[in-house]
Amino acid sequence: MSDMDQIIVDSFSKIFEKDLMEEIQKVGVIKKVKAGESIMQPGLKIKSIPLLINGAIKILREDEEGKELLLYFLEKGESCAMTMACCMGDARSEIQAIAESDATLLMIPNNYMEDWMAKYRSWRNYVLDSYHSRFSEMLETIDKIAFLRMDDRLIEYIKEKALLTKSEEIQITHQEIADELNTSRVVVSRLLKKLENEGRIKLYRNRIKIISL
Repeated sequence: MSDMDQIIVDSFSKIFEKDLMEEIQKVGVIKKVKAGESIMQPGLKIKSIPLLINGAIKILREDEEGKELLLYFLEKGESCAMTMACCMGDARSEIQAIAESDATLLMIPNNYMEDWMAKYRSWRNYVLDSYHSRFSEMLETIDKIAFLRMDDRLIEYIKEKALLTKSEEIQITHQEIADELNTSRVVVSRLLKKLENEGRIKLYRNRIKIISL
């Protein structure tokens, strides 16, 4: 067994049935990306479905003026339901996907999507579970925008970043936070300073240390 096959087996053998795993090993392509690298852009045709082997990917929605809104994160073993929906409808991408950290992806050519839905129960369940999970996360994002104050959204954002990176220190600029929360850098800086004055975080250059959130 090649190193690539072993990576695929280690990552997905508990999710997919044996016959499907054999097909995945034949057609899947391993892709490594660096933190900050764009994986998918709005308006482009989607040729492959990404399954995340390790790392984290952030999914963003962009408006006509180029402003971004963070929709959700993908972690190990997950895939993007919006990408799957585009593949099923032969549509162009409506989202932007950027590597939150160094990541390894398994790229599945999109022409296998419908065939596997009919052929393999484990693949069908995986796709449906992905739809459900991502839909729930988008509803949560909408709820935060509609019902939470910006300071509460900021705290939730920092907590989620810490969980993803498994670290109490987050490498990020105030502008990057503002972009993902669809607000201004001035607002973010003011709220972060307030949290620091309350002793809940410590601010450094392009870095935030969580003390008590």
